[in-house]
Amino acid sequence: MKATGVTRKIDELGRIVIPKEIRRNLGIRDGESLEIYTADEGIYLKKHSILHNIEDIASKLCEIISSVLDVEIFLTDREKFIASAHHEELIGKKIPEELINLIDKRESKNYEEETTLKINDEEITGYISIVPIIASIDSLGLVLIVSEKPNNNQDIAKLMAKIMAEKLDIY
Repeated sequence: MKATGVTRKIDELGRIVIPKEIRRNLGIRDGESLEIYTADEGIYLKKHSILHNIEDIASKLCEIISSVLDVEIFLTDREKFIASAHHEELIGKKIPEELINLIDKRESKNYEEETTLKINDEEITGYISIVPIIASIDSLGLVLIVSEKPNNNQDIAKLMAKIMAEKLDIY
């Protein structure tokens, strides 16, 4: 990412405006939370992901469900993969635009035929079910389930999304 330097004045309430081009480059949308912290005589802003609070739980759930049901499970936040039982190389990788659109629209998708999902240089092939994770009123990420057989994994994906949403309400 290229470094961007901009000067802004602080108003009487201590507010600053983050320029639109910086927000766009970092994928910060209106209403999203930022983490603010200080270090080395500077103030740092970082996108906040509530799903990072439960990454350990998410990873363990992915492993358990994956081994019991012989499926692959992926969890995402609004930008990247945060958990997977067998594809650790995807953790931290950006999710495709088509998945971001499903998060924004709060839509589920169930592929009844074998499908290939391209994620950067990786290809995931199988019968895919996708369900958004919605906690309170926010769409926070997705549950993706991929199986080698034409099972209806939509119900499992919905259950996993519900578990994740309930865990998030605790934090």
